[in-house]
Amino acid sequence: MKAVILAGGYGTRISEESGVRPKPMIEIGGKPILWHIMKIYAHHGITDFVVCCGYKGYLIKQYFADYFLHNSDVTFRMDRNEMQIHRNNAEPWTVTLVDTGQETMTGGRLRRVREYVGDSTFCMTYGDGVGDIDITAAVKHHREQGVMATLTAVRQPGRFGVFNLGEGSDKVGSFTEKPEGGETPWINGGFFVLEPGVFDYLKGDDTIWEKAPLEHLASNGLLGAYRHTGFWQPMDTLRDKNMLEEMWHAGKAKWKVWSDKPATASSDPVMAEILATPVAAPASERVASPTVLN
Repeated sequence: MKAVILAGGYGTRISEESGVRPKPMIEIGGKPILWHIMKIYAHHGITDFVVCCGYKGYLIKQYFADYFLHNSDVTFRMDRNEMQIHRNNAEPWTVTLVDTGQETMTGGRLRRVREYVGDSTFCMTYGDGVGDIDITAAVKHHREQGVMATLTAVRQPGRFGVFNLGEGSDKVGSFTEKPEGGETPWINGGFFVLEPGVFDYLKGDDTIWEKAPLEHLASNGLLGAYRHTGFWQPMDTLRDKNMLEEMWHAGKAKWKVWSDKPATASSDPVMAEILATPVAAPASERVASPTVLN
């Protein structure tokens, strides 16, 4: 199974960092957030990635061009122009980097990598959000529902206090500081599981995945939702970046689901079994969950 990662946006809300590098290359704990996202997928046996590049995409390409070398012990024989690799700690990943345009929208970026995805179920997410998402469970849920697309529904803690103000009254009836859990709505947290049929809903570079495609899939009963009640956090602002950085250095990075053992080439037997199981009944016979759940 492949995972597509949208990594081409400008990241205007975190311009303090994205002015010099693409948002997915902003570092948490000395590693780009893109690397953290890939580690989440790799933990579930998905190690074949298609990265949709755009703004300053050459920096993403440069990172992976140097990645093997930076994660290996090497000896350089300068007089012979030779390099000997002694020990390699690089992850056994396959990474396809595709230039999907500077101004292309999210749906357009996905459309441009169709030839690299193939004809099988695949995953897709944004290059700026992390969480302890159970990818294996999400894929299993997707196949059981028999839908064409499944999004991960999450609840993000509110940033501000909310209160009840009665009509015609200046007295606050109730107050909750930074509501979370059941007090906040379900929202689209990315980490999609998709069937190749979704490409038929993508019309051009100006297609915004979160608008017409998801709206049409939902109205046709082809969009499902996997409810994730654990940790999830996007990196939209410098405040978000600093919070994730603090969590990492404090040893409280809840999205770090992988171990620190040297990477080895392996597949997840549970995921393999799920993918070998026939999909459920036709999606047209099911009622799908909308992008925002009540």
